[in-house]
Amino acid sequence: MNEADFPQLIAQSTMLKNYLKIAWRSLLRSKAFSAINIFGLALGLAIFSLIGLFVLDELAYDRYNKYADRVYRINTSVKINESEFNDRVTPAPLAAALVKTYPQVEQVVRITDGGNILVEKGGETFVEPNAFSADSTLFNVFTLPMLAGDPKTALSGPNSMVISASIAKKYFNTLDVIGKTLKVENTMLYKITGVIKDTPPQSHIHFNFIASLSGQESARSDFWLSNSFATYVLLREGTSQANLDTYLKEIARKYAEPQVIDRAHSTFAELEKKGGYFKYSTIPLTQIHLNSTLSSELEPSGNIQYVYISGIIGLIILLIACINFMNLSTARSAGRAKEIGVRKVVGSGRPNLILQFLTESLLTGIVAFVLSVGIIILLLPYLNQLAGKEITLYSSIIFWLLPGLLCVALLSGLLASIYPAFVLSAFDPVEILKGKFVLNIKGYKLRNALVVFQFTIAIILIAGTLIIYGQLDFIRNKDLGYNREQVLVIRNAYALGGHTETFKNEVLGIPGVLSGSLSGNLPTSTANDWNKNAYSRDATMSASQTQTIVDWNVDAGYIPTLKMQIVEGRNFSEKMASDSSAIIINETAARAFGFENPLNAKVYDFNSGKNSVEEYHIVGVVKDFNAGSLRYGTEPLLMHYSKHGGQFTFRLKTEDVSSVIAQIKSRYHSFDKMSSQPFLYSFLDDDFNSLYKSEERTGRVFITFAALAIFIACLGLFGLASYSAEQRIKEIGVRKVLGATVHNIVGLLSRDFIKLVFIAIIIASPIAWWIMDKWLGDFAYRVHINWKVFAISGLAAVFIALFTVSFKAIKAALMNPVKSLRSE
Repeated sequence: MNEADFPQLIAQSTMLKNYLKIAWRSLLRSKAFSAINIFGLALGLAIFSLIGLFVLDELAYDRYNKYADRVYRINTSVKINESEFNDRVTPAPLAAALVKTYPQVEQVVRITDGGNILVEKGGETFVEPNAFSADSTLFNVFTLPMLAGDPKTALSGPNSMVISASIAKKYFNTLDVIGKTLKVENTMLYKITGVIKDTPPQSHIHFNFIASLSGQESARSDFWLSNSFATYVLLREGTSQANLDTYLKEIARKYAEPQVIDRAHSTFAELEKKGGYFKYSTIPLTQIHLNSTLSSELEPSGNIQYVYISGIIGLIILLIACINFMNLSTARSAGRAKEIGVRKVVGSGRPNLILQFLTESLLTGIVAFVLSVGIIILLLPYLNQLAGKEITLYSSIIFWLLPGLLCVALLSGLLASIYPAFVLSAFDPVEILKGKFVLNIKGYKLRNALVVFQFTIAIILIAGTLIIYGQLDFIRNKDLGYNREQVLVIRNAYALGGHTETFKNEVLGIPGVLSGSLSGNLPTSTANDWNKNAYSRDATMSASQTQTIVDWNVDAGYIPTLKMQIVEGRNFSEKMASDSSAIIINETAARAFGFENPLNAKVYDFNSGKNSVEEYHIVGVVKDFNAGSLRYGTEPLLMHYSKHGGQFTFRLKTEDVSSVIAQIKSRYHSFDKMSSQPFLYSFLDDDFNSLYKSEERTGRVFITFAALAIFIACLGLFGLASYSAEQRIKEIGVRKVLGATVHNIVGLLSRDFIKLVFIAIIIASPIAWWIMDKWLGDFAYRVHINWKVFAISGLAAVFIALFTVSFKAIKAALMNPVKSLRSE
């Protein structure tokens, strides 16, 4: 650099300093306008970023695995006649068959879900979730870093167990636990052979306890028609999912078809002729969380549609904020026409004016960026609570988030400054100072179009929120075919051993307890907890007579306790010994079997344990009731009479529920070895509501987004109304002198904006209807979209817009006309 360049650099830096100083003074001169503009853009940037963090978190599921792009889970799909079985589990021998016959499979692992288990510590028993059993190859497929132990041998021996770091610290207060034992389910001792890092939150499966499948009888089964294992395969590089799917068809025909022929007397080809099928399919590991439609997933799945919608809403909110920023900046800049004229008269050139306007807008963008970072930090805990997430601002996120936000803010500022920088700076200063400057009508049209766009989005979000809450209200109040009110559910019945009947009878003697039952399943359980078996109308188990039926074990108190309705026949009876082979079916099962008179009809089931066909007789038909989520229709279901199960249900009728629960708890702990057992209970209506956490969360997200979109749109509308009132201040003064009332002035200033909102209502209503009709299509039972929803949404938008505009209009209408006309 030459010395001659220094004066030029000093001059440029001085000029830049002056530009910044003038820009800062311009912001301070119009504090209210600047605050609206900056806060609106900052809020839009922050909300866009938060939604982006949510979307990225959803898309990141299971990608922590080193070989995530090569791991697939195998699902089983069976359709015989009109009954279907679609699940994430497969038969035990499938894994070995793949490894033996398909070289493209590098590794395979089977996992079984143990659900919640009882773990003993210091004489006290705790309930722990996320317990599994798995093959020793687990660590070759999933990336589960081991903090202690050898992953090659940790699950190779029977009764060995790997635990997570948090469990090790909880029960032993250290990670040095290799060789120690845990007592599980009151009787089983497991030797700890490994400790793994806690599974990341973004996983469709979370491991706390992993027991070895080695030595378990079920793992050695060669029966292809019983599905109990989730099977994951790691393909070799270069092998496609399509290749695996093709080979799975060969596997099914080679191993499963002979057993189907033997049991159902039907080949796969004969099944397919009747519209049926028996097949294994695959789903990539990284798609399970968002793309699986199975109701039996281990954990509540996400929904790729919600992710897309959230991303679109985030972009729209950012767009609304940027539109406001540009809209208000260009509108305000027109009011500075005389300032531009004076500057040009005293010697400012067009390049100087362009740089000045660019500097002002970019400074505004930078201030908005800094404020948006603070809003993100402030609102992130709320987002985690709203969406049930554990999102943190770790370094890799900050690395792209902050530069990205800054670029958007500066780009918005750059676009907002184009109009004043290149259009206003080109006007003749003489014309401007004579007052002949006229705003371009195209600018008005563009701003009007942008206001319509903003309120169209706001109305769609309002309507969507109303429909979501309408569907949830419909779910809460629908006749389910059973009564869930005042029903106490007590878990961990198995811990009572042979005392279950005694405990139930003692509880039934407590005042306020009307009836009780011991069962294996409840209507509020998910499909993951259901058994499905093939039942036939004939003993030969022919395919034409076979149906896949949900199979529950209940006692004689089940139906009366849940207030289900017997439409034909009778309930189970403890006094009838023949009921050991009796079943009760629902109406859907009766139709599926084709029974005109189902009472005393026979159905048959193949018992793989006994290797024989067992006969059952129907003693009753229960009115259809909804089991699981209302997203799915009523499935064919039958109930076996049994005095064994994992949960009690008691119907209560008392004002003092807490006292009754305390008495039940006392009796529960009064039995031998039960004092250390956890007393786990809930109410059936709470269990029912928990089935719809995802929908409740969606409703909260929608109403939050709607409120934010409306607020940002109102900021822009308020700014434009302020500018409109300011531009027409002399007109308002003249009208008041000529007798116009405050009501007339408010109507004058509000009329144009309300017209724009009505246009938005016309555009938004069909779009909102289409979007929400698609969302409701996921439910087997749904509300019908009523025109009143759109009327309410539209009126709400009109009221919001009117309130926003009127605030400024009333202030302008109340101004003394003398002040506004003084300069004339």
